Amino acid sequence: IGMMKAEGKGVGVVVSPWNFPIAIPCGGIVAALAAGNTVIFKPSSDAVLTAGVLARCFRDAGISRKVLQFLPCPGGRVGSYLVTHPDVDFVILTGGTKTGMNMLRQKPDMLLSAETGGKNATIVTAMGDRDQAVRNVIYSAFGGSGQKCSATSLLVLEKEVYDDESFKRHLVDAAGSLQVGSSWDFASTMGPLIHPPSGDLEKALTSLAPGESWALEPKKVHGNPHMWTPGIKYGVKAGSYTHMTEFFAPLLGVMRAENLTHAVDLVNMTGYGLTAAIESLDTREQEKWKASIRAGNLYINRGTTGAVTLRQPFGGMGKSALGPAIKAGGPNYVSQFMNFSEIGPPRTGALQKDNALLRIASEWQQKISGGKLKAHAADLTKTIRAIKSYLYHWEREFGVETDYFHLRGQDNIHRYMPLGNILIRIHENDTLFETLARVAAAKITGNIPVVSIPEQLDNAVTAFLSTAAGRRILDRVPERRQSDNVVIAAMDIVERIRFAAPDRVPPKVFEAAAGRGFYIARAPVLMTGRIELLHYVQNQSVCDTYHRYGNLGDRVVPQAI
Repeated sequence: IGMMKAEGKGVGVVVSPWNFPIAIPCGGIVAALAAGNTVIFKPSSDAVLTAGVLARCFRDAGISRKVLQFLPCPGGRVGSYLVTHPDVDFVILTGGTKTGMNMLRQKPDMLLSAETGGKNATIVTAMGDRDQAVRNVIYSAFGGSGQKCSATSLLVLEKEVYDDESFKRHLVDAAGSLQVGSSWDFASTMGPLIHPPSGDLEKALTSLAPGESWALEPKKVHGNPHMWTPGIKYGVKAGSYTHMTEFFAPLLGVMRAENLTHAVDLVNMTGYGLTAAIESLDTREQEKWKASIRAGNLYINRGTTGAVTLRQPFGGMGKSALGPAIKAGGPNYVSQFMNFSEIGPPRTGALQKDNALLRIASEWQQKISGGKLKAHAADLTKTIRAIKSYLYHWEREFGVETDYFHLRGQDNIHRYMPLGNILIRIHENDTLFETLARVAAAKITGNIPVVSIPEQLDNAVTAFLSTAAGRRILDRVPERRQSDNVVIAAMDIVERIRFAAPDRVPPKVFEAAAGRGFYIARAPVLMTGRIELLHYVQNQSVCDTYHRYGNLGDRVVPQAI
């Protein structure tokens, strides 16, 4: 991809949960080690024994204690001291949104990569296979006693399905048939909760909001506070407690939607965006849903749990992610734990399409050769190389949908989505290259860039932006003279702010971002598109189980006679 130097960031802390006590910490530890870092492994206090076994596996594989340290400790005072320590360079967290937000508030400039749970929903339309939908929803909602961050906790039914008493009866019968008991009893299909319900969860399992009714009321099993049968609430209203609150339990809220558009709006309203599913056999509905639902992992005619590493890289958006939201188990995960620097120009191949930015780069090259832009020749030459690299990697990686596996009966698409509005914040130390390259990257990736300039800043960079050569690349890109306070306020209306270096982000901007869980991209600006473009896109995995009980339909390859 170019002449680059890549090295680890330094010391990383992996903070892992109890519900996947081996797989999740293993992924974080391996990624951080592979990137060239040393790692401190701090597991959930409820999963110390399994974490110890995992740490021993690394020791047996030859990983030194100088490289990986196992540190079980309480998550409160000791854990907070650990993750906020100045010698810690980044943190990998899988846990609650509140936990991640508390970390950021304590250390606003923390490099945090966090998957923080979700309020996941399955939509069933009138064009769905209702028997299949029941099977997938039951498995997704109640597998692991609903204690998976990807578990379906909302079921949004198009009105024809919601009003179908047969569907309701089948759903309730299927859930009621699940055997709740000890994990040591092979007859059990649901095991215990990690803790007796309290707070929000206890309220959800034992009470109803106005309009709600129990289609299947959850019960304690033999008085054991850890054992609860499945619960299904019908009549959940938009904006209600059940609709908007994340519960880690075998509890399913059912909502009625007028149509698919209404159903998507109800799902997006939660602000989470980890997993989402649709049950529909209509490809038009599937395409509409894919274009409008906001979640990191999308499933068509499949449950929302059980993502497979590489096949369905895992991670969300919205309140389901803090940090750059680069998916675990995907092609870019390790890169976020590395520092990149360029020691030469990027390598690119032939571009397939003409592009307005490419024409601008050609014009700059001609003017540089003619001596008209001599004063800016070095920065513009780097920008020209960057534009070519960005376009090259957009054509081959970021702008295409890729299925790396080609399974019969199931598509597994990895794609990149534009973030939306991106604020390009200028600093007095920014070079012309760092300014123009960010604008070009935002435009190439399909975002809407706004150039934000400090109110009193007037230098060679701002002077160039006002020239005809500068205005060419800023075509239809607004420029704003803004104070830091205005930049902070903009966090409510933009999806990302891109600074050119970490030391150019004012402390109060970091603090405001931490309070909102807002990610500020601040890695050094690179010419190499394969790395730089990661700051302007969000990853999405789409799993489409298109076969019908083994029948491939129109996907069957005709056999020669």
